[in-house]
Amino acid sequence: MHDIWSTIFSIASIAIILYLFIIIFIYSAFFLLSIRKIWLEKDLDPHEPIEDVMESSDTYPLSIIVPAYNEEVGIVPTVQSLLSINYPEYEILVIDDGSKDKTSEKMIEHYKMVPSQRAVRNHIESKKLLELYQSTTNPSVFLARKENGGKADSLNCGINISKYPYFCAMDADSIIERNALIKTMKPILDSNGQVIVTGGTIRVANGCSINRGSIEKVRLPNNPLVIMQVIDYLRAFLIGRISMSRYNWLLIISGAFGVFHKQWVIKAGGYRTSTVGEDMELIVRLHRLLKESNSTDRIEYIADPVCWTEVPSDISILRKQRRRWHQGLTETIFLHRKMMFNPKYKGIGTISYPYYVFVEWLGPVVEFLGYIIFIIGILFSLIHLEIAILLFAVAFLYGTLFSISAVLLEEWGYRRYPKPMELVKLFLYAFTETFWYRPLTVIWRMEGIWSALRRKHDWGAMTRKGVSE
Repeated sequence: MHDIWSTIFSIASIAIILYLFIIIFIYSAFFLLSIRKIWLEKDLDPHEPIEDVMESSDTYPLSIIVPAYNEEVGIVPTVQSLLSINYPEYEILVIDDGSKDKTSEKMIEHYKMVPSQRAVRNHIESKKLLELYQSTTNPSVFLARKENGGKADSLNCGINISKYPYFCAMDADSIIERNALIKTMKPILDSNGQVIVTGGTIRVANGCSINRGSIEKVRLPNNPLVIMQVIDYLRAFLIGRISMSRYNWLLIISGAFGVFHKQWVIKAGGYRTSTVGEDMELIVRLHRLLKESNSTDRIEYIADPVCWTEVPSDISILRKQRRRWHQGLTETIFLHRKMMFNPKYKGIGTISYPYYVFVEWLGPVVEFLGYIIFIIGILFSLIHLEIAILLFAVAFLYGTLFSISAVLLEEWGYRRYPKPMELVKLFLYAFTETFWYRPLTVIWRMEGIWSALRRKHDWGAMTRKGVSE
């Protein structure tokens, strides 16, 4: 019996090793594509396009929609940061989704708001709008109070209220750099509207010096959990999204910062309220609509526009967030499963969608099995020592190599962390990822799959400490 189990464990170990090698090959290809993209852009003057866009009569005005639920700590600094951005014409719509704290009171008091008589169109169904206010000191700032319906429902409400042809979806705990919107809109303008969605890079605001809603000094946080999330974000944006965007294969624009053509979103039916991954699900649905309409319009990611956001510093909140993210991925994959290997959807159906299924979704399942096989195999001598060492080495390489590569790309291309010791710190933490952080995220992502199977919608609200000092 021992020999049978030993054979099963050895075969399973080899299968997992081969799977991880394939993933390493795929990520290596992404890394090379990212290097090429950053190489072409790293010497460009980041301020060159700004003046042209600011002065052009073709620059579209846009609505910035900020869903807010119990955001009394950070909502005023967030709006302050938005009022200081460099963009010709825009409005700010804060959507209070039935908050139980003083989110609305803070907004009304600080911006001296009064009831607004603006007409609201019912493009997309959403929960009842209770009150609409407009600032008397900054007339471009609006506050909508509505019945609680979740983030997706708040965004749909914001779309109904908005008056401009493009909208920017933002999280209430986020701060965008002054020129981020101009850089995000430039591909839309350059393409004569053929780019219908753009998104920028999300970076971690924890630890940074922030004053009046603006980043004054970028600093690495001290919390190990937050530092690992810094590395997480670098890897996701600087390797994955740059390369996927090049071929119009990107299936996600971060819900924390993205610009959308309003009519395309309305045509798609708005944000789906029945999934916790509303940001990814909308992008997949838009891709699907574009291909079914034989449209050549595109969805792009631009690395340089940066949005800074507060990330969880508490392990229980981080667990809920990662579980929710993977639940959203699971739900989206199931909802649009007809796209899988379907040539009708071109590269999305034949390459991008299978990648998200077999790498992003299945990855934690395979890793989890790998941990179990490694531990049980060692304890009960069910796998040969050589196979166990190889399995550990490949898992370490898989979990660490691309985190280190992302830190290198950050230093080479963007240099947001100016202190050498901060880069050293990122490198050292990247080496520890396999031993503690990655196993935790694997377990949490497995919980996300289980939550999706149970159809349990835990939105995992995050307790904000505030990103302003």
